[in-house]
Amino acid sequence: MKQREINIKSNDNTLFVTEQCNNRCIMCCQPPKRTHDIDSLYEQNIERIKQAPKNLQSIGITGGEPTLLGYKLVELIQEIRKELPCTDIHLLSNGRAFKDSDFTKDIVEVGEDKLILGIPLHSDYAGDHDLIAGSRNAYTETMKGLYNIAMQGGIIELRIVMNKLNFSRFLSMAKFIHKNLSFVAWTAFMGMEKTGFADSKSEKIWIEPIEYQAELDDAVHFLADWYHEVAIYNIPLCLLPKGLYNFAKRSISDWKNYYLSVCSKCVMKEKCCGLFSTSSAPYDGIAPILSIKDQ
Repeated sequence: MKQREINIKSNDNTLFVTEQCNNRCIMCCQPPKRTHDIDSLYEQNIERIKQAPKNLQSIGITGGEPTLLGYKLVELIQEIRKELPCTDIHLLSNGRAFKDSDFTKDIVEVGEDKLILGIPLHSDYAGDHDLIAGSRNAYTETMKGLYNIAMQGGIIELRIVMNKLNFSRFLSMAKFIHKNLSFVAWTAFMGMEKTGFADSKSEKIWIEPIEYQAELDDAVHFLADWYHEVAIYNIPLCLLPKGLYNFAKRSISDWKNYYLSVCSKCVMKEKCCGLFSTSSAPYDGIAPILSIKDQ
């Protein structure tokens, strides 16, 4: 797989480490493949790390599932820390491998305070989580992983990918997080990218953001009222209730970010995440915010 060059001006510099995954998430935007790519990509990424600008603000590690590298992942993070000591590292993982407390300890220790672990929770109900993850026991292993990371003092970004199968439980999930996962650094509610499985299985999984506004509003404000850090990714401001504008982030990678022509009239465009150019279609309901009073 050809990787993009690391660019100091980009908001998304990522090391793609494998196309393999031990989940088969029903809405995955980059479906996994059965391939033997770990060793070749590892060597590529070691060279990319060595050649990266020393003042790079952040670098991502993604797949597939990065923890399938095993202890090569520890070595990869160690190389980043050696070559780019001031660079933040954002590791995207389903969290299941962190059920192994020794592996978790090694990952957190080598990353020190520069490592952030982005881990998805698809539901507070195990059956729904496993259905969405496409793997039996995924919920149990991910939950064990989350607790092990917390025990080691790791930094966790908890990710909720919003879809047709979990939107009705947003508030239940927020209450579950408050009660059982209060140690996470922040919770991110994430809009889907309509490509890969999210596109091919859209009848089963896809839902427009305008259809879950109320559920999202309740969940976000519940967490915020209890002083949890919370964010919304990948949802344009015009598709959110006004009370959620301050939680929305410009989260879409610059290389796949675009705006509709109608967005040129929007007074909030500079603060809006825009849309995925990789999606098969834009979200329904995009309309410019014409006045600051509309906020």
